Parts: sequence; structure tokens; C-alpha cells
Amino acid sequence: MSKKAESYLTISAPAEGLYKEKGSKFLAFAYPVTSEDDIKDRLDELRKKYYDARHHCYAYVLGADREVYRANDDGEPNHSAGDPILGQINSKQLTNTLVVVVRYFGGTKLGVSGLINAYKVSTEEALNNVQVKKIDITRTINLRYSYDTTNEVMRLINDFEVKITDQVFEADCQLTGEIKIGMTDQLEEKVTLLIDTGHEVSLEYSDD
Repeated sequence: MSKKAESYLTISAPAEGLYKEKGSKFLAFAYPVTSEDDIKDRLDELRKKYYDARHHCYAYVLGADREVYRANDDGEPNHSAGDPILGQINSKQLTNTLVVVVRYFGGTKLGVSGLINAYKVSTEEALNNVQVKKIDITRTINLRYSYDTTNEVMRLINDFEVKITDQVFEADCQLTGEIKIGMTDQLEEKVTLLIDTGHEVSLEYSDD
């Protein structure tokens, strides 16, 4: 079983690129996206804005594990457009990323190898202009503990960089927060140690 990703790379804002060859223009647009609805909206926008273009070819990758992806040639010869676009997204190990290349035909056919190069280079130009950011994958934790254990729990929160989203201080306290997925095993060990030393504390994950 392959190890689940603990973080992923995506882009923080849209970016553009341009490539010209024998009169044809290839306008590349890179977008951060999180769903297929986002992708559809971006494609619709570009098709309206560049309604007179011959092709709107694209590729995208979605999900932390980069398991959802698609390449579309939009009428170009099979694998001459979508695959080169997807290849450039993959070469930078990006996800939650869409690249659309709008082609205006210049009257001279480029051949399959020429098209592959044009879609590759135009995509590369757009992706060279993006800001890449690393996103840590988190899990939601729920801690329940006695008021007397507050100091020990707060130490864990600091040590494991837990982002608190909700907190209740009573005789029986509760805390909800986000922790980086790569730190969960260590947190469980520390909670077990607290329990073994007589502290009242329990740990659950809201996504189990």
C-alpha cells in the first residue's frame, strides 16, 4: 500500500504564457482549481472570451495524491495537445492546477511533432510565471481532557503546531484543531503517555 501524501504543491494565482509558430498563436492560461466545477467555469470563461479561436486544449490534475487528471485535445490530433500540457503540470509535480491553451491557427500546419512542441512550450511559459506553494495536509482532531490536564494539553498543542478551531473550558474541557497529517502518530504516542501517567485525556479524529 503506497504511503499517503503529507503535502502537495499547487499554484497560488493565475498566470499566462505565449508561444508563436508559423503564424499560429498559442495562449496558455494556468489556474489554481479545487474541483471539476472550477475547471468548467474557467473553460467557459475562456471559450466566451476567445470565441474565435480554433482550439481550447487543456489538462488538469486534482487532489493531494494527484490521482484525478485529464487531458483534452479539443480537435487537435490525438495526444498532440492535452498530453504535452499534462506532462508539464506533472513535471512540476503540481496538483489542483488547470492549464488551458487557446490556439489561433495561422494558416500553416505544424504537424504532430510541431503541435506537441507548441503546446509543451506554451504551457511551460505559463507555469514559469506561477507562484508555487506547498500545502500541508491536515486532520481534524478532537481532544477531551480534565481541567487539571490543561497545561499538559496546551504543551502538546504548541509542540505539534495544532491550529485550534474550537475550545471549551469547563470541568471537562474540549478542543478541536487541525494537525499536519505527518505528526499524528507522534501525537498519539504523547497522549498515550499522558493517559499512562494518570491524566484524563482522549484523542479522536473527526474524519474517522
